[in-house]
Amino acid sequence: MTIEAVLKTLEEIAPLAYQERYDNAGLLTGKPDWDCTGVLCTLDCLEETVAEAKKKGCNLIVAHHPILFSPVKQLNGSDYVQRTIIAAIKADIALYAIHTNLDNVPAGVNKKIADLLGLQNSRILAPKGQLLNSLVTFAPLADAPKVRQALFAAGGGQIGNYADCAFSVTGTGMFKPQEGAQPVIGAVGHAETVEEQRIELIFPAHLQKQLISALKKAHPYEEVAYFITPLNNIYQNIGSGMIGELSRPQPIESIFENIKQIFNVKCIKHTATTGQPISKIAVCGGSGSFLTKTAIAAGADLYITADIKYHEFFDADHQIVLADIGHWESEQFTIELLFDILVAKFPTFAILKSAYCTNPVLYYS
Repeated sequence: MTIEAVLKTLEEIAPLAYQERYDNAGLLTGKPDWDCTGVLCTLDCLEETVAEAKKKGCNLIVAHHPILFSPVKQLNGSDYVQRTIIAAIKADIALYAIHTNLDNVPAGVNKKIADLLGLQNSRILAPKGQLLNSLVTFAPLADAPKVRQALFAAGGGQIGNYADCAFSVTGTGMFKPQEGAQPVIGAVGHAETVEEQRIELIFPAHLQKQLISALKKAHPYEEVAYFITPLNNIYQNIGSGMIGELSRPQPIESIFENIKQIFNVKCIKHTATTGQPISKIAVCGGSGSFLTKTAIAAGADLYITADIKYHEFFDADHQIVLADIGHWESEQFTIELLFDILVAKFPTFAILKSAYCTNPVLYYS
């Protein structure tokens, strides 16, 4: 099996198109056509992680955080980033990062956190816009069903929990084949009218190339008429954070004790509690203070995230309880998430979880 086959599975869950603009997810070192000897799943990739992968016979490391984030102008081993890259290249180990694209999908990092907390009816907290396009095409009546199904199979027509969504209306198409044309219907030099269906559907913008390819393959015409329009629609399935409800309201103290046990945290930084039971909880793995006001607007009683700065705690404004449980602590189960995704696809292949703790933050107690 090649490394490319592993990456294809990951990108079916979390397409690279869904990473934030500042991010650097994807294959950082190595080549996709290498034979894969094993996969090591980790939160961060450090020199110690590379050594672990080499020892365990894995030539692909799948990490949540990209080791290459800012531009690197030399590779002389002067810092931990350079030393990690050098070690990976010398050992012929491919490094792959699956970062904010895994944060932004409904089955990603935040869904894992929500499930660990027992949240129900979990959904994206801050869905994104400008990720969808509209496709319109025209096909002869007899071929319209085949064309529609091909577009559905290529990823079109998905709206929320509904699949195979499209709109069709019948009309009259007109064309005149010119010299050199090989028309399926009609003859060169003669105007032709054909009863056709106009087919319209929505699709994720990053699938445009494969959708057009499927359209042309399924369509009977030599020249396929279609047009694509970018949409500002909010894509409910893609975005930052997640929000859900507890099966029953619980005291904040009980929730905090649960968090300490599940995430193995020694302390929780938080704003003042109100004494009211908690029903709705918002979460965001890693640095999530940018979503505080969104969590308030969504009616969350508690927002769990990490890396909240001193002045950002004031943003709670007595409207929500903010809880900072630590960056590594909030995302540690991403290792399990990656492992589960790959084992489900490759049950007999060597998929391993890193045993090396990369958390750079320690607590003295």
